[in-house]
Amino acid sequence: MAELPCPSCGAPVPVRSAALPYVTCAYCQTLIRREGEALSAIGKSAVLPFDVSPIQLGSAGRFSLIRFRVVGRVRWGWSDGSWNEWLLDCSDGTPRWLGEAMGSFMLTAEQPDLLERRELAGFAAGGPLHLRTRLAIEGEVYVACDIKEAKCLGSEGDLPRPTPEGTPLTSVDFRGTAGGFLSVQRDAEGVSAWRGNAVDLAALNTVDLRQIEGWTIPAALR
Repeated sequence: MAELPCPSCGAPVPVRSAALPYVTCAYCQTLIRREGEALSAIGKSAVLPFDVSPIQLGSAGRFSLIRFRVVGRVRWGWSDGSWNEWLLDCSDGTPRWLGEAMGSFMLTAEQPDLLERRELAGFAAGGPLHLRTRLAIEGEVYVACDIKEAKCLGSEGDLPRPTPEGTPLTSVDFRGTAGGFLSVQRDAEGVSAWRGNAVDLAALNTVDLRQIEGWTIPAALR
């Protein structure tokens, strides 16, 4: 793994994915923009609050014929809790996020074409999106069931966009009638739509998990 010096503190910053333009220094929490071999400091992230996630940077696995490695994380907080979004560098070249909340995991890939749908056009333009909004996608009906106004609590690793502490996010979750999951999100960088399904770590054949005191990694994941 290549390393470049942090422009703020000089510490080595690993380059996990050359395709991702942002990275957080693990030593001083400086947010860094990477352009080739040049690094520039653009802000600060917060020290991530403690949580008991078994996922960590470097965790790896596979689903279908696709291999992945965890290269970044953003932690979001809202009035009633928080959740992790882990960025996966996948062997098919498609970026995916593994959302984690209260021990449950959602694997999603971006579907920008969904933002052209009439039901989401107002949200994409900056307007509200209401609970119980319905979308029919490939024969499955998705219903908006949760709307959160969240803020970034911190980040680590390589990321596709800057996420300084306090960055606001509006997140709307849809559940599908056949088990599908859709998240539509809006922040200062724009609007995105991510669709996928609930998964578990065993189904993802996950390895290199974090050791947690009092928890034994299941034999299937060692």
